[in-house]
Amino acid sequence: MNNSTNTQATHPGDTPEPNVPAIVGVLGGGRMGSGIAHAFLTAGAQVRVVDINDDAIAAAQDRIIRAVDGSFARGAQGDREEWLKRLSLSTDANAAFADAELIIEAVPEDPQLKAQSFEKIQHAAPQAVVATNTSSLSVSDLARTISNDVIGLHFFNPVPASKLVEIVVADSTPEELVDRARGWVTGLKKTPIVVKDAPGFASSRLGVVIALEAIRMVEEGVASPKDIDNAMVLGYKFPVGPLELTDIVGLDVRLGIAEYLHETLGDRFAPPQLMRDMVARGELGRKSGKGFYDYGD
Repeated sequence: MNNSTNTQATHPGDTPEPNVPAIVGVLGGGRMGSGIAHAFLTAGAQVRVVDINDDAIAAAQDRIIRAVDGSFARGAQGDREEWLKRLSLSTDANAAFADAELIIEAVPEDPQLKAQSFEKIQHAAPQAVVATNTSSLSVSDLARTISNDVIGLHFFNPVPASKLVEIVVADSTPEELVDRARGWVTGLKKTPIVVKDAPGFASSRLGVVIALEAIRMVEEGVASPKDIDNAMVLGYKFPVGPLELTDIVGLDVRLGIAEYLHETLGDRFAPPQLMRDMVARGELGRKSGKGFYDYGD
C-alpha cells in the first residue's frame, strides 16, 4: 500500500535485473494499450486486456495479433501460437485482473475517466501495482484516489518500435517500486528514464513545446510543414519532424496535453489557434486521414 514517500527523480546506479511480472493486466485496448500488451507478450508475460464492450475487444485483439505477426515477420524467436495463448481479452475487469501483479491503465487522457478506471482496478485487484500510461496528468493526484501502490509508466507510440519508457515517480511511490519498474522496462528491452511527477514530465513537456512552436510557424507563414520538419530531421537529427509526429500522436491528443500544460505551467504552452481550428475541423492527423499532411485513404 501507499506507505512510503519518494518525491525524487533519482535511483541507484546499479541496473535492476531485467524481469517482467508473470501476469499483467492492461485496461484499455486502444492503440497504446494494445501496444503495451504486445510488449509484455514479447517478454513472456500472461497479458489480460480489458475494454468496455465486445467491439472494442475485437478491435484490440486485431491490433495485438497484427503486432505479433509483425514481430515474427521481423524475425522474433519463439512460437506464435504460444504467444497468443498467453493473451486474453475481456470486458470483465474483476475476473481478468484478480491475480495480476501489475495493471497498466491506458485509457484516454481524461482525468475523470482515469480516476474511474483507477477505482475499477482497485476493486478488481487491491493487491496489484497500478501503473498509468498518462503522458501529462499528475500521477500523484491519480494515486490519491486508490490505496494500491501507483507509478507512472509512460510508453511511446508506436510501442513496438519505441525504445523509451518514462517512469514517473508519484509522491507516494515506494522507492523499491521504482527499481522494480526499471527492471520491468529493461525486461521489455526498452530503456527507462526516471522523472519526478511534474506537469508534462520530461518527454511531453519538451515534445509539446517544440510542436507548438512549429505550429505557430505554420500559422505565421514562416515555412511549410515539410520544410519545418526537414529543419529538425536534417539539422537536428530528429527521427521525425514535430509536425509529422503531431499527426502520428493526434492533434486532439496534443491539444489536450497543451491545454493541461497551459493551465499548470503558463502561457508558453498556450495552444495556437491553428491547432484548435484543425481539431474543430476533424483534421486530427493520421487517424483521420488529414492533419499537417494528407494521408489519403
